[in-house]
Amino acid sequence: MTVSAVTKRRYSNATYRTLRRVKTAGLYSGVAAVLVYMLFPYYWAIVSSTKTGQALYQFTLLPALDFSNYRQLFDNPVFMGALVNSGVVALVSTAVSLVIGILAAYALGRLHFPPGRIVLIAVLMISVFPQVVVLSGMFEVIGWLGLYNRPSALIVSYLILTLPFTTWILTSFIRDLPNELEEAALIDGCSRLRILTHVLLPLMGPAIASTGLLSFILAWNEFLFALTFILTDENRTVPVAIGLLTGSSRYEYPFGQIMAASVTVTLPLLVLVLIFQRKIVAGLTSGAVKG
Repeated sequence: MTVSAVTKRRYSNATYRTLRRVKTAGLYSGVAAVLVYMLFPYYWAIVSSTKTGQALYQFTLLPALDFSNYRQLFDNPVFMGALVNSGVVALVSTAVSLVIGILAAYALGRLHFPPGRIVLIAVLMISVFPQVVVLSGMFEVIGWLGLYNRPSALIVSYLILTLPFTTWILTSFIRDLPNELEEAALIDGCSRLRILTHVLLPLMGPAIASTGLLSFILAWNEFLFALTFILTDENRTVPVAIGLLTGSSRYEYPFGQIMAASVTVTLPLLVLVLIFQRKIVAGLTSGAVKG
């Protein structure tokens, strides 16, 4: 068989244009399918939150514009107190994990010492542990510290979830920063702490925003620790408060109120994502391109 016998099949210009249109249509169709798959559950929660009674069992894609579920929810002092508790616990635990995580990330990313790699691997292993594995040990620690049934118990326990994740992400980001910046600061007589706070920290804005927001979402949505360490209604967080919502009778399942609570709880997260979306994208993609 000669080389000329193996020829590449050629298409006309019209055929190439048709193929490009088919590929473009397939791409947009795939993106639309993914968006529908991701956004439809939230839209269905909005639709269900505006229905009451028998209307909940009728299939319709348009909201009923009945906001009685929201009024009952906002008149519930337990739920409103849980919103405040979740906000305080999530903010404090995120702030503490960022402060400790930045210091640990600088030590693991810049200060070269023999057990550093082992410590980083241990941090990663802790972050993949299921919550139920450490639940009994954390129960003993919380009892020993005298924090049982207090919001501070959740702040301490949430550090197990947020701190390893924050340390791992920030360590990778610090390693990608140029070493010349730190060397120039050392020549000028800056201490390690001053280098971290005045040289590296201003460059870590995108990474801090992305890891901080993800840590906040993780603490905001946590359920198991909040259910185990908190007993009274005044100290509960939102996920547990939603799970304990009851209807007007023992046989009524408050589906409409639960959907209204889910929408209300999700709105602050959507607002935060919209505000910090540029920094989140910059933080998650930093270090992806070398050169």
